[in-house]
Amino acid sequence: MKTLKPLIILFFLLLVLASNAQDMQDGFTYLETGQYAQAETFFDTILKQYPKNKTARLCYGRAVGLNGDAKKANTIFTKLLNDYPIDFEVKLNYGESLLWNSQFNDAKTYYKDLITENPKSFPALLGYANTLSNLKEYEDAIIYVDKALKVLPRNPNALISKKYIYLGYAYQNQQAQKYGEAETLLTKNIELFGEDKETLMNLGNLYLITNDLDFANGIYNRIAENPAYQLEALNGLALVSHLKGKNKKALQLSNDAYVLINSNTSKIVSQQTTERYVQALIWSKKYKPAARLIDTLITQYPDENWVLALRATLNIYKSNFKDSLEDYNRILFNDSTSFDGNLGKANALKALGYYDDAYNSAENTLKFHDNQKDALKFITILNTKFTPALDSRASNTFDNGDNQAFSFNSNVTYPLTTKLKLLGSYNYRNTNNTITNNKANSNDLSLGLSYQLLNNVIFNGTTGLTAANTESTDYTQLLTDVSFNIKPFKLQTLDIGYKRQIESFNADLLDRELVQNNYFANYNLSTNFNLGWFTQYMYTSQNDGNSRNLLFTSLYYNLLAKPSLKVGLNYQYITFADQVPTIYFSPETFQAGEIFLNLIKDENTAKPKAWFYELTAATGLQYIEDGKSQSTYRIQGKFGFKFSERCMANIFGIQSNIASATAAGFTFTEIGLRFKWRLFDGSVFREKVIK
Repeated sequence: MKTLKPLIILFFLLLVLASNAQDMQDGFTYLETGQYAQAETFFDTILKQYPKNKTARLCYGRAVGLNGDAKKANTIFTKLLNDYPIDFEVKLNYGESLLWNSQFNDAKTYYKDLITENPKSFPALLGYANTLSNLKEYEDAIIYVDKALKVLPRNPNALISKKYIYLGYAYQNQQAQKYGEAETLLTKNIELFGEDKETLMNLGNLYLITNDLDFANGIYNRIAENPAYQLEALNGLALVSHLKGKNKKALQLSNDAYVLINSNTSKIVSQQTTERYVQALIWSKKYKPAARLIDTLITQYPDENWVLALRATLNIYKSNFKDSLEDYNRILFNDSTSFDGNLGKANALKALGYYDDAYNSAENTLKFHDNQKDALKFITILNTKFTPALDSRASNTFDNGDNQAFSFNSNVTYPLTTKLKLLGSYNYRNTNNTITNNKANSNDLSLGLSYQLLNNVIFNGTTGLTAANTESTDYTQLLTDVSFNIKPFKLQTLDIGYKRQIESFNADLLDRELVQNNYFANYNLSTNFNLGWFTQYMYTSQNDGNSRNLLFTSLYYNLLAKPSLKVGLNYQYITFADQVPTIYFSPETFQAGEIFLNLIKDENTAKPKAWFYELTAATGLQYIEDGKSQSTYRIQGKFGFKFSERCMANIFGIQSNIASATAAGFTFTEIGLRFKWRLFDGSVFREKVIK
């Protein structure tokens, strides 16, 4: 019996251990299947019965940490480590708890010691790789995740880590504008993990950033091959179409995605698809349906940033900049780090004329989103507005009255602040008549300033002298140009001013020292439905006792946005108090009407190393006093190249037979060359945000 007693005791001990293991199996299952709340409750109950059970304590700590209470989990593993200081499994769990608490520097040191202790430990190697990834030390992270995979080849957890290390490394290169390196890493990820949606989406986004739109289109089509990701693919394809200027196609693609939303669509994808559909409506200027859908979304999600951003975007497109600014401020109240909120606010402030605040908001974007390309681009564009610049042009003019002229004009703007600019202008003109051999020349020099009085009111003023040399006399006269540029309401501008000048079209007129005092008002109205209207009225009094009234109005319609294509009607009406036809064109009444077509690829929106152009063709009728109608034509154009953001040049020319086009009423032609150079890389009064 004595020999059996120890065996009986051993049997009961094994039975108890087996019973405990069987009792904890349910807890293990909870952990393995991600039911962390149930696991936490389960092992908490076990520990009330067996408070010293190491396995239960380890599992409880993991359940607590994975259920979201990282700090409490770290405390549990710290106590375990004190109780079992040399237990490697306890050490591994303590190291993981450092990761849960985002104590990455501490984790880096700790895991390095674990790897020294056991260089073949898979959990230690993978934990160290994940730690380095969180510290954005991606090159070393790749080395250690590969070491982990050598220990356990094709381990799914290690493969997932490797995928995200590559994604993080690619994003880091993308943010540093090392786009080639980012592309290589994402392509490598696809080689390793096949048509992985996240990797393809990142690659598509990279191509959007680099403006490789055809490549981006190809990536989104690859994503679309998997029916499960059709909505994400259509959202990407719609954006590509918009960036290509094909907004009608963008709306069609986005609508195709929007109607596919159903109860099985995830919340994130449903939101992204709805957001893209509203954006596509806005891009296509379908403002009313966009507004209706946004109102519905506001009711469903009254303070969601993505909905507020949509409403703000709609108001930007409709030029309701104050309303847009209110929404961007609400977004930033909810989340001060919001990219849409900060950069959107910068755009609204710029449109309202609050340039210093716009700079601050854009720079604030970069504080939260380092090196973000759109924010940097915004600052670059704003810098362009406040960069000192020289604009020079030289031209030859000739007409059917045998007048010829060469002129050179140079204008300098030198911003001192966002409100104050110094202005300078020099103009030289040499003119002669080949029949009478009458010659004359003039030199004009003016200096002045431009000052923003209010966010919507700018004062421009220059004064200077002109010195003329003619066949019969030399003289000097005062030049003045004073105006106010006002934006009284949205989509409207009003210029009012006074300009004193010398009529210098030909040698005879220069010889007469004809001083003109021009009082003018220009009004421009734009709309959200592509229609525009421009009107100018000018009253001129001259030192020869004559006076002139001039009215010009233009109604036009924008057919295309990129390139800009307009069609419209022009009408002008001129009267002179006195008729002196032998001296200059001065009919009692003059009327002209024309239809025109205008095609523009704007130099300001053209990319560096790209061409820009403008072509206007017009034809119509003119009436001089009671005479019969005369047909008119006008051909005007320019063609240039933008060498860089700082330098551009173009040729220009015009030919017209409209009588009012010259002081003498002749058909005339002008051909010239223009050069524009920004003197510095950016403004001289702000710290450089970008190189």
